Amino acid sequence: MLGEHAAGMVQLAPTPAMDEVTFRSDTVLSDVHLYTPNQRHLMVRLNGVGQPVFLSQFQLLWSQEASGTRGGDHRDPRPEEPPLARPGSTGSSLGSGHSSEGLSIQAEADSTGQEGVGALLDEDGDLDVVRRPQATSDPDPTGFPRLKVHPMILTQDEDVTGDDAPESSPHSVIRIEHTMATPLEDVGKQVWRGALLLADYILFRRDLFQGRTVLELGAGTGLASIVAATMAHTVYCTDVGTDLLAMCQRNVALNSHLADAAGGVVKVRELDWLQDDLCTDPKVPFSWSEEEVSDLYDRTTVLFAAEVFYDDDLTDALFKTLSQLAHRLKNACTAILSVEKRFNFTLRHLDVTCEAYDHFRSSLHALEKLAKGRLRFTVEPVEASFPQLLVYERIRQLELWKIVAEPVT
Repeated sequence: MLGEHAAGMVQLAPTPAMDEVTFRSDTVLSDVHLYTPNQRHLMVRLNGVGQPVFLSQFQLLWSQEASGTRGGDHRDPRPEEPPLARPGSTGSSLGSGHSSEGLSIQAEADSTGQEGVGALLDEDGDLDVVRRPQATSDPDPTGFPRLKVHPMILTQDEDVTGDDAPESSPHSVIRIEHTMATPLEDVGKQVWRGALLLADYILFRRDLFQGRTVLELGAGTGLASIVAATMAHTVYCTDVGTDLLAMCQRNVALNSHLADAAGGVVKVRELDWLQDDLCTDPKVPFSWSEEEVSDLYDRTTVLFAAEVFYDDDLTDALFKTLSQLAHRLKNACTAILSVEKRFNFTLRHLDVTCEAYDHFRSSLHALEKLAKGRLRFTVEPVEASFPQLLVYERIRQLELWKIVAEPVT
């Protein structure tokens, strides 16, 4: 049953109220959107297939020092101090083997931070334990519940383009149109934690993306591509389906100022993993020009994808496409894959399993052992200990994998 692979995608029962989003038994909902009450969502339109589209703003936690004098341009930040780990993050704030490259997080006032060990002790010299935030189930929470989970959602009386926008600098906010509860085949229209993890890594590994031509496979709402465009020269943001690509194009336009400030460009194009060639028919929406195809193959050095491994057939198609592209590219390339290891109870096993993740790992192993062709694929996990610059729950089930494709000598 395909729904067994739909991972962490929360299955919800129908709701009786007519003024609320309606969930069917086959509806899936991203954890990113789960914890925000319905009345806090701003519905902006209906998409081409009649689904409600919502607008969320994702906060980039740059410090004022890191944003520089260019109104938020963060391409060359200067180091201030080690970033503080956000709630829900794993490991230290800095990845092993990499420098912080000056990235810093807007830390909230916290007596456990820079005031030293003495701030952790009470007047008697005993350890003063800092309590965790109040649970979201509390009837009357004070302040913002669960700092780590979801983006800020705009309300009808908020205008992010006006003088009363939540942040003084538009370069601190990414605005994303998305759907929430969708059938499994439309989950690309939602925002998933793996995309936020990938975006964090892109911001951390600016050396890998700076001035490069890069390609995202299965871009969905385009969030990771938008972040990549703050450093890369050209981002090919790809997926399938006219309605999904139109939403992705709208998100690129909503955040065009981020790419413009860095001199980057995002091109939304269709790339079907079940087809061997790119569509160059100008009559087809989001098709490629011959010049773009040449540019893709001649200049691309980085490929990336997030949360596209929830179905075995799609996973097989993705790895086939990845191998084909790597062999067609003129340069050696690096692929960064983001996946969440999700556990599901299956009737077939009468037990909790993670079949989609297991198939993903098997595909990684098969790619590394691939003996044919002119390339050698090296696979290694990426430790998720780099700074967290977007607000989400970085759970231990979130993983990044790096694949390096190099010519066989």
